[in-house]
This record gives sequence, structure tokens and C-alpha cells, in this order.
Amino acid sequence: MWGIFPQSIFFYLTINSLSTFSQLMEKNKKKDTDNGRCESIRKYYQISHQILLFASKKVSTEVFLKESLKLINDFINCELLELWIRNKDGQYYAKYNATFKPKFQIENLPQKNKFDFKKKFKDHKHMIKICNDIIDDNVEKNEKYSPIGSFFSDDESFSIGQNLVHSYAIIMITSNFKRQGLLIIYCPLKNKFNKEKIEMLENVAQSLSIALNHLHTQIKLNERVKELTCLYGIAQLAESSDLSIEIILQKIVELLPLAWQYPKLAKARIILDGKYYTSPNFMINSQKQSSNILISEIKKGLVEVTYPDTAFGIDDSPFLAEEQNLMDVVAREIAIIVERRFADNEKRKLENQLRHADRLATIGQLSAGVAHELNEPLANILGFAQLLQKNDNLTKQEEADLKAIVDASLHAREIIKKLMLFSRQMPPQKTKVNLNQLIENGLYFLMSRCEKNGIQVSRVFSDNIKEIVADSSQIYQVLVNLVVNAIQAMPNGGKLKIITTTSNQHVSFSVEDTGIGMNNEVLKQIFIPFFTTKDISEGTGLGLPVVHGIVSSHGGSIKVESKVNIGTKFKVILPVHT
Repeated sequence: MWGIFPQSIFFYLTINSLSTFSQLMEKNKKKDTDNGRCESIRKYYQISHQILLFASKKVSTEVFLKESLKLINDFINCELLELWIRNKDGQYYAKYNATFKPKFQIENLPQKNKFDFKKKFKDHKHMIKICNDIIDDNVEKNEKYSPIGSFFSDDESFSIGQNLVHSYAIIMITSNFKRQGLLIIYCPLKNKFNKEKIEMLENVAQSLSIALNHLHTQIKLNERVKELTCLYGIAQLAESSDLSIEIILQKIVELLPLAWQYPKLAKARIILDGKYYTSPNFMINSQKQSSNILISEIKKGLVEVTYPDTAFGIDDSPFLAEEQNLMDVVAREIAIIVERRFADNEKRKLENQLRHADRLATIGQLSAGVAHELNEPLANILGFAQLLQKNDNLTKQEEADLKAIVDASLHAREIIKKLMLFSRQMPPQKTKVNLNQLIENGLYFLMSRCEKNGIQVSRVFSDNIKEIVADSSQIYQVLVNLVVNAIQAMPNGGKLKIITTTSNQHVSFSVEDTGIGMNNEVLKQIFIPFFTTKDISEGTGLGLPVVHGIVSSHGGSIKVESKVNIGTKFKVILPVHT
């Protein structure tokens, strides 16, 4: 960065000195109106001043060279100019033809130690030799060479393309005491050049070199500012915890074109896990620059910036090396953002699981105490009600009321039993169980209810199913809870399917229905105690939590699949014990 400032200071001092000199020349203009040399010097300083000022504007290298060569051509009044010039940013060949179209051409030359003059001057070997000698500082000092090595000739006739040449000059361009390139001027007239004009043209070429270096420095600074602005915007988005990852990626893709060399032409897109985020009017083009998004060393997508195919030549790359570095940094930043969001989501899930576990523990302790407190009064209510039922002098209304009391007491006792199971207050009594036989016995008591509700029941039992060690009453309770839930999910009838499967390590049974199904929000909460979507008269919200508790106590697992208006499938997997 510090290397920029001395050159910039020299640039502005040069402009100011030229401006001061121009003012002095204006004062003496009347005295020297007949002096052609003074007029030429004045015009030279004007040209140099304009070139230096033009470099301070925000223009491309192509526009700068075109306008500069036009100014020089107007100054010397020739037909054709060629410029060979290089700096640390690249090598360029530019041509300005005042007679034939196209008037201006520019090429990015390959980065080499030497200019390849053979390609342009293949029919003029003497031009190749002179140009190489000047660049290599290998000239023979004579009247046709200036002190710094520029060359001119007024006694030759040859053609360059469609241009007939009778005199020409090859001007050495230097920068920081290094030979930076050549300015070649062709003229159809003889005796166009002399040592004084060559000296002035050398100064003009020097101004051109200074201005071009300054222009490239300004372009580099502008590009770095755009890159830093882009990265700053991405950093701000990364800190926005209230924005979703989709919104962040869309905003990043809209920032990217502004950081590239031609923001009005650039379009960008981000692909991540098969999802596309694009800037407005994005189109796939062959002129593109991209970088992969790697998350845990696995390619998850890419970042890409493109230009229209018609905007640049096929062989001309509009991308800078620094832009590829920026692209790689952006891809890494996106990967970091995605990984951080994933970690945050996992942290929230873990916190929810911990809260859920704590809530289960609290409810378990509470339910155990409540169950013990309610058992005794319920036993008394049930006992006295059953004693009263043995009285032969009861009216029908009294019998009905007592039956309601007994039924209510039995229902309350069943709820307490579930609470005791949920709180692990009733240890399981495990024996060898044949799952097929247990399910067959359990369905026997539920078939009439299924028929009453218009539900068709089918069984698909695995042959030679292995026995498991389990509490048969608890497994029976799991089956009954799942089947009753399925019946309630099919109020207008449907199909109920019970399937058993076996493997070396596990046996399983599934309960499938064609009922109303559940959405994702309900699925996340079905095993939370007291959560229910049923009416108060239909459920307590303890059925599935108890099922989950029983299956877990047997070392098994339960899986759920459900789609709204399609149906639900519960699959219980239990280990085989020898």
C-alpha cells in the first residue's frame, strides 16, 4: 500500500508543474507567436497535461489508451500509432488508425519477459531488429537515435497493413528507470521527425507511462474497496441471527456483482444443497468464475459470477486474479455461516431435549405423588359403591347412578395406573412372549369396535417370529393404545393393518391406518405428556407418552410416519433376548 503514494505524489506534482508551465507559456504567447517551436512545446505540454488529467478519471485501461493515442495522433498529425507497453499488471498492444476502421484496437498480450515483435512485423525484419535492440538497450549510437535510445527514419517507404509509410519514429517508454515499452508512430509524409520532436514525444510517452501506472493503481484501489465492502456486507449478514439462511444467501448473491470489475454486467448465483439463489436476470454463460462451497470437506454447492458471452471476446478474460481470491473467500464465509447455523440449530434441539427430559422427570415425580394420594379415596369410593350395588331395594335410577360411579372410579383408576407406569412406579414383570400370539389375543377384544366403525382389519404376521423377553401386559397396553388411536383417526371408516417382522437382533410390529394423519408440528409433540389433539372426553394426552415409556423400558424404539389425509404408521422395534 505504501508504494502507491510516492508515485501518486509525483503524478500530482507533474500535473501541477505542467499547469504552471502552461500558464507561463500563455503569458509569453504574444511574444512568440511566430515561433513554431514554442507553439509545439506549448501543444506538447497541453497533450501531456490532458493525458495525466484523463488518468485521474475512473475509466478502463482500454478507454484511457484509446483517448491517449488519439491525443498523440492529433498532436503529431500522423495516420497510424502502435503502442507496446507493460507494467506489473499486464502487457498490452494498442493500435490507433486515423484513416481506416476499426480506428482503435487493443490486445492483452501474454505475460512474457520480452515483447514478441515477430508476430506483428513478420514482413519487416528491420522493424523487428530495431524494436528488440531498443528494448534490450543494444542500439548503436548515431544520428537516428536519441540519447535514451528512441529511433526515427525519414528515408524509407513500406506498408503497414493498408497504410503507406514514408517516415516513422519508435519512441522508448521508460518507468522508474526501466524500459516499459515502445510507442511507434507511422507517417505518410517524409521528413516528419527530427531530434526536437523525438525529445517531445519521449516526454509525452513518459507522461503516458506515469498516467497508465497511476490509472492502474487507482483501479486496484477501487477494486480492493469494492472487495472489502462486499466482505463487510457478508460479515454483517452473518451476525444477523434473526435472518434465515435462505434470506442471508439471497442477500449475499445480490452483493457479489458490485464487487467485480464490471458490476453492471456481472450476475451471480449460489447453489447450496440443490437450492438456487440468483441475482436479478441471471443467465448461465461461458464467461464465468466460480468456487466450491465445502462443508466438513464435502462439496455442498458453489458460488459463481458470470458475464454475458457477447460482452467480451472469446479469448479475453474479464476476470481478475484478485477476484478469484475474493470468490474463494466468499465460498469459505458461506460455509462458515452454514456450519454456524447448523451448530446453533443443533444446540437449540439439544436444549429442547434437555428441557423435555427435565419436564418428564418433574411430571413423573408429580404423577407418582398424585397417584398415591388418589388411590386410597378412589378405593373407598369404588368399594362403597359396589357394596351399595348389592342392595336389592335399589330403584332403577339408583342402580344407574351407582353404575356411573363405579365406571367413573374404574376410569380414574386406569388413569392413575397410566400415571404410575409413566413415572416408573410399577416395575415390569418380564417373561418370554410370542409377539404374534400377543397381538392376536389383543385384537380379539378390539375387532367388534373396528367392525362397528366400518374399519377393515388385516394382519401380516412374520413366520417363525422369535420370542422376546417382555412384560406382556405392558406390550398389550402399547398395542391397545396404538389401535385405539388408529380407530379414532378413522371416524368414517378405513383400513387398519398390523404387520410383524423379525431379524437376528430385533422383532417389530407396526400399526398402519388410513386416517386423518398428522402434520409436522403435531408429530413433534405427540410424546409430550398431556399433549393431545382430542376432545376432553376422548383423551388425556398420556397414551403415547406411556407407550414411549414402555417401549424405552424394554430397550426398544418407536418410529412414526404420518401424512395429513393419508394416514399414520407407528412401528415398534424390540430387541430379541436369549
